[in-house]
Amino acid sequence: MNSPVPPRGPDGPGRPGDSDHAPRRRDRHGRGMRGPVAPPQVPLAVSRSEAFDDLVRDSVSRLERRWPQLSGVEFAVQEVPRSDDGELDEQAEAVPLGRVAESKSGRPDRIVVYRRPVEIRTRNRDERALLVHEVVVEQVAELLGLSPESVDPRYGQD
Repeated sequence: MNSPVPPRGPDGPGRPGDSDHAPRRRDRHGRGMRGPVAPPQVPLAVSRSEAFDDLVRDSVSRLERRWPQLSGVEFAVQEVPRSDDGELDEQAEAVPLGRVAESKSGRPDRIVVYRRPVEIRTRNRDERALLVHEVVVEQVAELLGLSPESVDPRYGQD
C-alpha cells in the first residue's frame, strides 16, 4: 500500500532534516494561519481587566481636573483583597470594593480598587463605570478627609 504521508525519520515527523526548514505557513486545509479574532481597534480585542483599568483611569482623570493634589496619589487595580495582608477583614460581612493605603517610608498615598468584587456587583459596562467612579470618589474622600459629595457633586446620582 502506497501512503502519501512520508515515513517518520529519526529527526521527527516528515523527512529527515525538516527541522531546518521554515515553520509551516498553512494548516492542513490549506487556508493559512489563523488571524486575530478581532482587529485591535475593536472593543472585543480589549480584555476585561484592561477595560476595568480604563474605567479607573477615566474616573481618576475626571477627579484630577478638580483636585490637582491627586497627581501625587498612586492608583492601582487588584483582582481581590488579600486576607494575609490585612486588606480583608475576616469579621466583616461585606467584601471591600477599594481601600486607601496612606504614604509610608517614602511611598506615595495609594488607592486600590478591587476588580472582581466590583464586576460581580454589576451587570453591564455602564453600571460598572458608575460603581468604579463611586468607589474611587469614596476612597479619595477618605484620603482627603472630606465627604464624597464635596469631592464630586454628582456622587450618588445616576
